[in-house]
Amino acid sequence: MPSITKLSQRETIFNQEVESRFQLYDSLFLTLPFYQVKDTGILLPFFSSHCEKETIKQKSPAAVIESFFKKYVPDIDHQEQINRLFRFIQYIERQVVLFDAIEDSSFGKIGHFEKTGTLQSLLQQVDGDDDMRKQIKEKLKKFSLRLVLTAHPTQFYPSRVLGIMTDLIEALKINDINTINLLLQQLGKTPFFNKTSPTPVDEAVSLIWFLENVFYHAVTATQAKLEEEFDIEDANHQVVELGFWPGGDRDGNPNVNAETTQTVAATLRQIIFRCYYRDFRVLKRRITFRGVEAAMGALEKLLYQNAFNEQPQPVNLQDELIGLLSSIKETLLKDHDNLFVGIIDDLLHKVRAFGCYFATLDIRQDSRVLRSVFKYCTEGHRVDEHIKDGYLDLKESDKLTHLTFNEANLFCGDDADDLTKDTLNTIRLMKTIQLCNGEKACQRFIISNCQQASDILQLMDLFLWSGWKKDELTVDFAPLFETVNDLSHAAEIMERLYTHPFYKKHLKNRNNRQTIMLGFSDSTKDGGYLMANWSIYKAKVELTAMARKHGIELAFFDGRGGPPARGGGKTHRFYSSMGEDIANDHIQLTIQGQTVSSQYGSVDTARFNSEQLINAGIISALNPNKHDLLDSSHKKMISDMADESYKAFLALREDPLFVEYLEKLSPLKLLSRINISSRPTKRNADTKLKLEDLRAISFVTSWGQMKQNIPGFYGVGTALKKIKKEKRWKEVQELYHNSGYFKTVVDNCMMSMSKSDFRVTAYLENDKTFGAFWTKLRDEYELTKELLLELTNSTSLMEEYPIEKRSIALREKIVLPLVIIQHYALHKLNHHHNDEFTDVYNKLVIRTVYGIVNAGRNSA
Repeated sequence: MPSITKLSQRETIFNQEVESRFQLYDSLFLTLPFYQVKDTGILLPFFSSHCEKETIKQKSPAAVIESFFKKYVPDIDHQEQINRLFRFIQYIERQVVLFDAIEDSSFGKIGHFEKTGTLQSLLQQVDGDDDMRKQIKEKLKKFSLRLVLTAHPTQFYPSRVLGIMTDLIEALKINDINTINLLLQQLGKTPFFNKTSPTPVDEAVSLIWFLENVFYHAVTATQAKLEEEFDIEDANHQVVELGFWPGGDRDGNPNVNAETTQTVAATLRQIIFRCYYRDFRVLKRRITFRGVEAAMGALEKLLYQNAFNEQPQPVNLQDELIGLLSSIKETLLKDHDNLFVGIIDDLLHKVRAFGCYFATLDIRQDSRVLRSVFKYCTEGHRVDEHIKDGYLDLKESDKLTHLTFNEANLFCGDDADDLTKDTLNTIRLMKTIQLCNGEKACQRFIISNCQQASDILQLMDLFLWSGWKKDELTVDFAPLFETVNDLSHAAEIMERLYTHPFYKKHLKNRNNRQTIMLGFSDSTKDGGYLMANWSIYKAKVELTAMARKHGIELAFFDGRGGPPARGGGKTHRFYSSMGEDIANDHIQLTIQGQTVSSQYGSVDTARFNSEQLINAGIISALNPNKHDLLDSSHKKMISDMADESYKAFLALREDPLFVEYLEKLSPLKLLSRINISSRPTKRNADTKLKLEDLRAISFVTSWGQMKQNIPGFYGVGTALKKIKKEKRWKEVQELYHNSGYFKTVVDNCMMSMSKSDFRVTAYLENDKTFGAFWTKLRDEYELTKELLLELTNSTSLMEEYPIEKRSIALREKIVLPLVIIQHYALHKLNHHHNDEFTDVYNKLVIRTVYGIVNAGRNSA
């Protein structure tokens, strides 16, 4: 009964603080005299209502738009109708921002009831329990959480809008109506999109906004809290770490090169010093005592010079900064009654956490590119006489015997292609960055599409041929396993590495710690939702067993996106459900796209979500749920379901209409024109679209735009139907209620489905080309929904999470007109080849993408 009371309280507060306030401030926003058409704000509520009513009737988007103008604005021509649609889009984009800001401003009140799984709940559990406190202290000695910010094209808020949102959230917390009104006016006049595509450096600067305004404060506040509560003695052990991909991730992005990487590393360095200098100015106003003048003067000079003046030969100053701050602290403790020691401790925490680098810049490149570079060095320049022509065609076992790991000093010649030059130059640059910013500044090279042990060992040879020494190779080499096939062979590949003499010695120098990255997005695109999740789970179990066999400390780095189809959803529940069979001492995951602003957009939400992940890692280790150790019968059942789901998904992918359907009925072809990413939407950009070349992000985004979310559920219903037919339904129900892992997979699937709306595309049922294909998608959705509701004993999707369910419903209602406009414009492009309006329809499609994605943020 108490849980029901809490639930109703949360719902009541959500209705008051979010829904009611959105209606209030939205009505204010709609009366602002923006743009050229004065009655846009007046017409928009009628347009939204019309879209909702006509969608229920399953009218086509074209019919919805045409009937609206006929009813409400009958006397305008087609050009003016288009103008009105653009104005509607501008308003709705900003309505999404307003809703985001209101929801974030209410976080403290709504989140008050969501204590389970937080750091606060952990502290309550250990209150008075000294044994548990000691256990957690021991766990924290080796536990770490690394959040890695990535520049993926699903983050549509530019920094100028994020700044307005931040101020709007603060004004909304105290209902400062005058400031809210001014900020809404500013929002209305601030552009949401770029006229040109951002460069990788632009993307980096955009994400550095979060480092500077959110993580700089949130990370150290969490670290200080943990140190205080659990008396952590090792001040150098960071529980929360930050990683950074913009400027370092060059996989499939021809716009990233060594110069980009160098610029981003220098920018990260300068920005962290500016953050330190701002804090120092506060410190300087308080620390005005005798005995600290010299240290304060030296500290100010160091911080100012590195924050505002370009350094010709920058060096790592972390130890020097810590030494100066520590000497000031010592003087305060000794001579000045500990006065303002807290301010010094705060800056010390920050310098220890961020050094001179702010966040670790990862380098990533595809194994196929690295093989090509290896061939250039060996066949073109004979850098190692033991490696003969045709080496890359040898069997894997023969390749490993030919590698001798000789040191050399090969410089890239003019005969090399751009990718080869970039790879070799970047390998040398990594050492320079470490010297300037510290070893942690750039210490990891990720090999995507890693298919064999030689992919890693050959890369290590490239380092040794580029001036690095064997015993000074301060770099971690992390394979990225993405496809279902690669995941199935991952443990075998790692055993070859663990038993290889050179790699074994290298790991010993790196404290016997190995990072392995697993890709959720590509495995979902490759095998469908259920198979992707099960393949990754199995791979983690096998990789953990292999690492333990060889005495290796394993860190899994999960490439996750925001939507469940890309590994998102209830992320902390996923980690808390890891049983003893899966290494969980280190949690590492990508924070990308809309997830950055939705879960880490403010200090409060960043602390809440990161502390949930810390709690998940600690609790799963100290109090593992025995039910999460899946027994053989449950593993077989999930495996059978994954196989059945995979067959269904594969059959769908192999349908000759699959790619054409995506191209014509989603904005897929136009995603490259939305100017939010430096990365192409597909590899081999100059060739005809093939599914294997299509980026997983573009793939998932396109299905989401159609409100079909196929990668997040397709095949699950077919799999459950098979289980039911085999009379194993009670077993799968028991598994759902007892296994945290399986429950998380199912609940995230339902979240994905709750953002689907097949009514929008119901008109396709009778389409001559796509009718049967659409029906197949709709039928799988209905089957999956029916069986999931039965499995979870629910009457509606996400019934167990009423606040998140309501939030999603409100967001979907806000952007429904954008979805209708998008499908209307696509219909015109596909059926009315009018050159006069083709470009206009393309622009309509492109502009609707922004708001639809921004509204799709996940509450996780």
